[in-house]
Amino acid sequence: MGNRWNEIKTVLWREWVFFRRRFWKITSALVVSPLLYMVAFGWGIGQGISIDGRSYMYYIIPGIIAMTSMRSSYSAISMRISVTRLHEKSFEAYLTAPVSMVGLTLGHVIAGGLRGFYAALVILVVSLASGVWITITPLFFIVILLNSLMFASLGFFAAMMIDTHYDMNRFSSFVITPMAFLCGTFFSLKKLPWLIRMVIEWLPLTHSTRLVRAIALDMKFEWFSVLVLLVYTTIFTVLSIRACYEEVV
Repeated sequence: MGNRWNEIKTVLWREWVFFRRRFWKITSALVVSPLLYMVAFGWGIGQGISIDGRSYMYYIIPGIIAMTSMRSSYSAISMRISVTRLHEKSFEAYLTAPVSMVGLTLGHVIAGGLRGFYAALVILVVSLASGVWITITPLFFIVILLNSLMFASLGFFAAMMIDTHYDMNRFSSFVITPMAFLCGTFFSLKKLPWLIRMVIEWLPLTHSTRLVRAIALDMKFEWFSVLVLLVYTTIFTVLSIRACYEEVV
């Protein structure tokens, strides 16, 4: 166990050095898209609109936080792994190094999860600075971290399974982008057709958005959604570890 933790720390340190050197570039990039959503949907289209008795801006901020943590954690890992694996051809160095596939995978997943968590904190600060005050509890941060770890593990698995940059972009277009817009981020799912709503209900970001919004707006907290996130995170992580072993073979 101690040796595996050292492996994880090694990966985390490498990713920390990468993040530290590009701190301002990464932070500024995190702010642009969510800020545009806030201006366009919140202050623009959303003026005078209320959902469930609350201002539309208060409704979309939790969704934007969940969406941003998803995009950041997924992109941080999928881009890093796909570039080292397909472009630089340096991922083999990891596989031949004296490090277990479990330690390698968990290190990258945790690093991606922390990047997603940081992205959520940045958007939270922006929303508070804009005068949108939401309820924040320790459970709020736990849900954000779990959401980030879940999509970091998905990003790692996708990068290990996809063999071209074009396919990587297509995966993001067909999986990540639809979730960003359809999983209750900007609108309630109640008015959607039954069949479409049932499909969306099984998407992981739907449950993350629901949990973050429940905490932020003092709504009913659904522990079943926490279980869904844990199941997804476990499945994606196991698949990622298995993909690493298959890469060695």
